[in-house]
Amino acid sequence: MRRFRQLLPEEETKAIVECGKYAVWAVDGDDGYPYAVPVNYVLDGASIYIHSAAQGHKIDAIGRNPKCSLCIVDRDDVVPEEFTSYFRSAIVFGQARIVADDAERREALIKLCRKYCPGIDPDDEIARFFKVVCIVRIDIEAMSGKEAIELVRARDAGNPHA
Repeated sequence: MRRFRQLLPEEETKAIVECGKYAVWAVDGDDGYPYAVPVNYVLDGASIYIHSAAQGHKIDAIGRNPKCSLCIVDRDDVVPEEFTSYFRSAIVFGQARIVADDAERREALIKLCRKYCPGIDPDDEIARFFKVVCIVRIDIEAMSGKEAIELVRARDAGNPHA
């Protein structure tokens, strides 16, 4: 990262990844083009789980090259009069693989349900789609977070909620 002053501490970066509603997942697409797609995900320790159809562009892509990244945006407040936005985001780099183990697949689905459907028993829904859903695990190799310089300045001035 070029602007090190804007680098978020590791704990804050992890909090963005843990609490994010969606990520944009980027893989090595066809004909040398990157392919990026919004996905729901859940952080589990040093891995991220994503659900997907068993076939498709992103599944083909990770079969060719498991290296991928995810971008999670925590904040993006456009400030037109300043020609900028006050942002906070995280980037995750890792390697993706299809989860074959049924116990791990089921546990990933339960964690996804807890994140996105809290308080709802997911057993029937998981049973209905278990045979056709694909679970991808991304083993995290690195992550970093960054925020707008205006947010850094506000924090330095004692206003952490700017």
